[in-house]
Amino acid sequence: MSVSDKASAAPGAGYRGFVLAMLFLVYAFNFLDRQIIAILAIPIQAELGLDDRQMGLLGGIAFAALYSVLGVPIAWLADRTSRTWIITVSLTAWSGFTALCGLAQNFWQLFAARVGVGVGEAGGVAPSYSLIADYFPPGSRAGALAIYSLGIPVGSACGVYAGALIAGGALGADYDWRSAFIFVGVAGVVLAPLFRLAVREPRRGGLDIKAPAAPAVEAPASMTSDVSRPSFAATIALLARKPTFWLLALGASCSSMMGYGVFFWMPSFFARTYGLGIVDTGWIFGTIVLIGGGLGIFLGGILGDRLGRASKKAYVRVPAIAFFLTMPFYLIGVMAPSPIAAFFLFLIPTGLGLAWAGPTLSVFQQLVPPSMRSVASAVFLLLNNLLGIGVGVYVLGELSTLYAPLFGEQSLRYAIMTGASLYLVAGILFLTALRTLDRDWVN
Repeated sequence: MSVSDKASAAPGAGYRGFVLAMLFLVYAFNFLDRQIIAILAIPIQAELGLDDRQMGLLGGIAFAALYSVLGVPIAWLADRTSRTWIITVSLTAWSGFTALCGLAQNFWQLFAARVGVGVGEAGGVAPSYSLIADYFPPGSRAGALAIYSLGIPVGSACGVYAGALIAGGALGADYDWRSAFIFVGVAGVVLAPLFRLAVREPRRGGLDIKAPAAPAVEAPASMTSDVSRPSFAATIALLARKPTFWLLALGASCSSMMGYGVFFWMPSFFARTYGLGIVDTGWIFGTIVLIGGGLGIFLGGILGDRLGRASKKAYVRVPAIAFFLTMPFYLIGVMAPSPIAAFFLFLIPTGLGLAWAGPTLSVFQQLVPPSMRSVASAVFLLLNNLLGIGVGVYVLGELSTLYAPLFGEQSLRYAIMTGASLYLVAGILFLTALRTLDRDWVN
C-alpha cells in the first residue's frame, strides 16, 4: 500500500485550511528566495561590476535552466512517492543555496549559487499542486489554488522588503546585500522540518468524482507499468493529445515572460527613472506586488470558481480577458511622470497579469487523471519557467542593454513597453483553447 493510500480521503475543513496555509508559506519562501535578487540587483551590480545582460542571466537562465528541467523527473517521482517529503527536501536545498548566494565573490560564483537555488526549487511547486487537488474537491480548487498562488506576490513582496530593509540599512545595522541572502536562506532551512512534521500525505484522487483509476482509457496499456502508477511515457502520450493543455501552457508562459521580467526589473526601473534609493524602491515595488498581485490572483480564483459552476469555459475566459486588459495599463504605467503615479498605475496590470493563476491551474488538474497531475503540472512549469524566467528576465535585460545607447537610463522603460505585447499573444492562445476544452476535460 502506498503512502497516499494510508491517508484519509476526506480530511476535515480545519486541517485542509492548515495544510493550504503551510503550502502557501513554503511557496512564499519559494518566491522570496527567487525574487530577493531583484531588489539587490543595484548593490550587486555596484560591487561586482555587472551590466544588465549579466543580471538578466543571474535572474533568468541561472535559475530557470535546471529548475525547469529537473521539475519533470521530480514530479514523476512525486506521482509515485511521498510529495510531502519531496517538498521538504526541496525547501531545505533551495534555502541553503540562497544563503550561499551571500558568500559569492564574483559573477560565476553567484551564478552557480543561483543554479543551486533553481535545482532546489524544482521539487516545490508541482507536488504542491497535486496535494491541493487531493485536499480540495473540484468545485473549490480554483479558489484553493489561487490562495496557494498568493505565495507569488506575498513571497515576492517579502523578498523585496527584506532585501531593501537589510541591504538598505533601514534596520540600523551594518548589513549589506550578502546578509540579506543569508538571513532569508537560514529562515527557510528552519521551516523545512516543521512542514514535514505538520503536513500529512492524502489519498490520491480521493475527492474526485468519477476520476479514472488509471490512464488505461486514455493511454495504451503497454505504456503503463502499474495501473495506479502510470509511466512517464503514458503521461506525455496523454498530454500530446490534449491541445487545450498546450495552448494554455504556452499562453501562460507568454504572460510569465513579461510577468517575471517585470518583477525582476521593476526595482531598477524605479531607481533609474525616478532616482529612488533601495529602501524607497523596495517599499513602492513590494507594495505594488503585494496589493496588485494579491488582489489579482485572489479575485481571479474567486471568479473562476463562481463562473465555472455554470460553464467550465469561464476558467479560460476570465484569464483571457485579463490578459487583453493588461497591455495598455503597462504602456500607461511606464510613462507615469512620478513614482506615486506609477505606483497606482502599476497596481492594475500587476493584478490583471496574475489573474490567470487559480483558474488555469485548476483546469490543468482536470485535463489528466489524479495519478498524472504532478507530471502534468511539471510539464507546464517546464514551459512556463523556461520561457517566463529564463527567457523573459534575460530578454528585458538584453533589450535594456540594446536600448541604452538610444535612451540611456530610460532604456528599461522602453524594454518593458516592448515586452507588454506578449499579453496580447497570451490572450489569443487562451481564447483558442476554448475550442477543445470540453473534449479534453477528464471529469
